[in-house]
Amino acid sequence: MRSEADAARSAARRSSALLDQVDYRLAETEAEKEAIYSLRYRAYLHEGAIEPRADQRLTDRFDDLPNSWVFGIYLDGELTSSIRISVATPDSDDTPAVDAFRDLLEPELAQGKVIVDPNRFVADPARRTRYAELPYMTLRLAYVACMLYRADIGTATVRKEHQAFYRRVFLHESLCQPRPYPTLTKPLCLMAVDYPKMCEKVFQRYPFFRSGASERRMLFERGRDRHLAVMNLPEFPFERATVAPRL
Repeated sequence: MRSEADAARSAARRSSALLDQVDYRLAETEAEKEAIYSLRYRAYLHEGAIEPRADQRLTDRFDDLPNSWVFGIYLDGELTSSIRISVATPDSDDTPAVDAFRDLLEPELAQGKVIVDPNRFVADPARRTRYAELPYMTLRLAYVACMLYRADIGTATVRKEHQAFYRRVFLHESLCQPRPYPTLTKPLCLMAVDYPKMCEKVFQRYPFFRSGASERRMLFERGRDRHLAVMNLPEFPFERATVAPRL
């Protein structure tokens, strides 16, 4: 039987190779967004996490907030998975994790901390079995965001059966028992990691989670004025060093 370290090294090698084939795209057009909303619906329905809906799409108010970024992950030119990255600061705390677990996260925000909240992680049910490394490739965006926005805390809102993966790969700790979660039929628990303290340990095991300054900028900048969109969001004052990109 392979040790956990051997399994981690094997996953790292496969994921590093797959990274060259991954296309991360920030959803900005209506067509891109609708494709992701449809993917979410199919993925959650396949897992029994939502009830059938006539419109066969899943979106919520967080998709349109300025402190949320919705990504599609494409392999072989096809949308294969998606994730939404939300960033909570003391001055802009409206994210799904804070909304659902405010009693646990508000005290951290009151101390001036920055929280990166990856959520709505879904994979195409018809394609996810072809790419065993897809969760690593998709969740890598959370680490890109943690570095860009100088996160103090990285969160994960997950079902009980997925806790072991986040604990093993990202060194997350469970902060509570599963709770009801908006729009989903299955309860989720909050997990979190002290990003500055633990990130190097994760990078040593999974070096492909690292990112360069230009990649971080390009992924999270929006529209024509991409640089200004990241640097000057009023919800994230530069002097607090909450969302100033780490260049």
